[in-house]
Amino acid sequence: MRIAGAVRVAAAVAACGVLLTSCGSSDDGAGAEGKQDGAGGNRAKGAEASATTDLKRIPDVGDGLQNKIPKGSRQVVAVYGEGVDSAKSTVVLYTKSGSTWDKTRSWAAHNGKKGWTTAHHENDKRSPVGVFTLTDAGGVLADPGAKFPYTRSASMQAPHYWAKSHWHDFDYVVAIDYNRAKGTPPNDPTRPQGQSKGGSIWLHMDHGSGTSGCVSLSKPGMEYLLKNLDPKQRPVVVMGDKANLEK
Repeated sequence: MRIAGAVRVAAAVAACGVLLTSCGSSDDGAGAEGKQDGAGGNRAKGAEASATTDLKRIPDVGDGLQNKIPKGSRQVVAVYGEGVDSAKSTVVLYTKSGSTWDKTRSWAAHNGKKGWTTAHHENDKRSPVGVFTLTDAGGVLADPGAKFPYTRSASMQAPHYWAKSHWHDFDYVVAIDYNRAKGTPPNDPTRPQGQSKGGSIWLHMDHGSGTSGCVSLSKPGMEYLLKNLDPKQRPVVVMGDKANLEK
């Protein structure tokens, strides 16, 4: 477990309310997960193995984003949004073996309650489209065996004035490196591009409906990602709605 410096932790705790609001809020509501996969196939709760192997590139991702995947990256978390204004998505983990990609696991997921955007800003309730590195993790719960630096902190606890269904959202978190300082706890308040560009965009546990900009999936899914995403493999997330992904 990584222990942040006293000054940084104090700043993170002080800003906790603002930061957590970027990921979820009590007005997200609750709804049943859909049954159809945004990336083709069946959408099912939890993880599912796939026989899809030997892919030359990440499926359904056009040259615009495909070319932004670092050449040395051997793990890609692809988030396939069902539509630009939809909160439903599917998360797929791809692992590179030799020169080809294997579809390792997939999970039903949610994204921003208002969908997706290529120009994310604070409180727009949309998830940012793009390719982002993954470098840091943490949560309220103890480290489940993460390969990322993992910060356990009660400061990540969702406020209890939120709906009860949201209380465990941040039990496990993987920070998406959108407008944040790499190498810091997920709830570090630093925003290099400024406050107006938003931040605190995370992979975190699902509460059954859209978020305020994060991507959420089941607890088993989060545990799997934490245990298997490896900094040595230079993991990234490729995320967006179908139309923007295919550009």
